Amino acid sequence: MSGHSKWASIKHKKAATDAKRGALFTKLIREITTAARSGGNPETNPRLRTAIARAKSHNMPTANIENAIKKGTGELPGVVYEEITYEGFGPGGVGIMVDVLTDNKNRASAEIRNIFSKKGGNLSGSVAWMFQKKGYIVIDRKIIEEDKLLSFALEAGAEDMKTEESTYAIICDPKDFEKVKKTIEEKKIPLLSAEITMIPTNTIRIEEEALANQILDLVDELENHVDVQHVYANFDIPDEILEKRNS
Repeated sequence: MSGHSKWASIKHKKAATDAKRGALFTKLIREITTAARSGGNPETNPRLRTAIARAKSHNMPTANIENAIKKGTGELPGVVYEEITYEGFGPGGVGIMVDVLTDNKNRASAEIRNIFSKKGGNLSGSVAWMFQKKGYIVIDRKIIEEDKLLSFALEAGAEDMKTEESTYAIICDPKDFEKVKKTIEEKKIPLLSAEITMIPTNTIRIEEEALANQILDLVDELENHVDVQHVYANFDIPDEILEKRNS
């Protein structure tokens, strides 16, 4: 688990920058539209509810959200996106999962495979067994005492809380994610990041900076692809390397 919360926080900050360029909004709209295909009411559609909450956390205008929902329900014309998850290995044997929403499966498959290949990875093999789907909330350790936060989290339905070097990581079942997140927010505790994600059940420690950067280059290029919604990896890279890269 070590290093995962740092990466989650960095990704959250990066997403805020991406939003200014419009890249993140495009991906959020795709997710909302796809989720709305199962129903346009967020009260009865947990996936849509989560997608809307994520969009709002990045200050997406309400009109954009409403139009994306209508495209998903068929009230407005829109593109139908196919959902695909690719599994493979990065440099150092790191397991990587890539969630894609695309209107062209063949193009997406070729481009994702090419990214893996040119960045020293291999798009083959099964790695899903290395991950569990969980709600994941990261909080700065300077904000609140450990015992107090743990009490709030467990009362709200969290499964566990990890204390790391500079952060707390609260872990919960995906169905309890919104309740746990809302409880913490109501306590006026700021969140570094909050998402439903795939958490590695085991990690590969990467101490060598050059290898770590090679892995992160692969992850960055995958995340920058227009069809890629999420990238999950089971690396454990020291905080100082992550911070140096993103300083």
